Amino acid sequence: MRIENARVLFVGAAGGIGRYLAKELLDAGARPCLVALREEELGSLREFLGASGNEACYLAADVTQEADRQACLRAMREKQGGIDVLINLAGINAFARYEEQSPEAIERIMSVNAVAPMLMTHTVLPEMLRQGAGRIVNVGSTFGSIGFSCFTAYSTSKFALRGFSQALRRELAGSGVEVTYIAPRGVETPLNPPEVYAMAREVKMAFDQPETVAREILDTIRKGSKEKYIGFPESLFARINGIFPGVVDNAVKKQNEVMRKYAANGDDV
Repeated sequence: MRIENARVLFVGAAGGIGRYLAKELLDAGARPCLVALREEELGSLREFLGASGNEACYLAADVTQEADRQACLRAMREKQGGIDVLINLAGINAFARYEEQSPEAIERIMSVNAVAPMLMTHTVLPEMLRQGAGRIVNVGSTFGSIGFSCFTAYSTSKFALRGFSQALRRELAGSGVEVTYIAPRGVETPLNPPEVYAMAREVKMAFDQPETVAREILDTIRKGSKEKYIGFPESLFARINGIFPGVVDNAVKKQNEVMRKYAANGDDV
C-alpha cells in the first residue's frame, strides 16, 4: 500500500520497536498519530524523533479503556481527517514460571496483548468499512506460534492475537479492509528483563535490533502482506510447530530446562 500521506493510528509508538517504526513512518511521508501510555513516554519519543516528529500528533492513552480508545478515534478524525491504518504494537511481557505468576499479572498480559488490540480494532473498523478501505496491522511474536516454557501467559496472548488476525481477515474479505499479522522473534528492547538475556545466551536464542524489525514491519505494510514472520530459523519452526508440534516438543526439551532455571528469578509483571 502507499505509505505517503497515509493516516496512521499507531498504538505503542514509544517502545523499543515503536520509536524506530514511528521514525520510519514519518520518513516515508505518513501522517501518524503516535499513542503511548504516559506523557513522559511521549516526551522521550518527541526527543528521539527530533524535527521529523513535528509532523505527527501525540496522544497519551490507555487503550485497555473504552474512553481512551474513543479518544484515539476522535484524534484521528479531528487531526488527520480519518484513518487508513491501525498499528497495534503495544505489549507487555513476563518471564516467569506460570505457577508463580499472580492472577493480576496474567490478566494484565491478556488484556494488553490480546483484548486491547481486538477492542481498538473494533473501535476503528466501522470507519474503515464506511470508506471501503483500510488496514489493520497486528504485531505479534513467534511466541504466538510456538508456545515457550516460562512465557506461558505471553505466548497465550500472542496465540490469541494471531488467531484474531486470521479470523478477522477472513471475515473482512472483499470489504476493502485488510488485516496484516507480523511476528518478530526476540528483539533487544527494555521489555526484556536481564534474566531473559542470560537465558538467551545459554540456549543461543537470537535477538534482532529494534530498528531492523521496524524496517521489516514497514516493508510488510507496504507490500500488503497477510502475514510476516521475522527471523530464521524461528520462522521455519513456527510453521513446523503448526503441523508437527511433537517434533518441536522434543527439540526444545533442554531449552525448557534452562528457561525454568532462569525463570526462578524472572519477572512477574
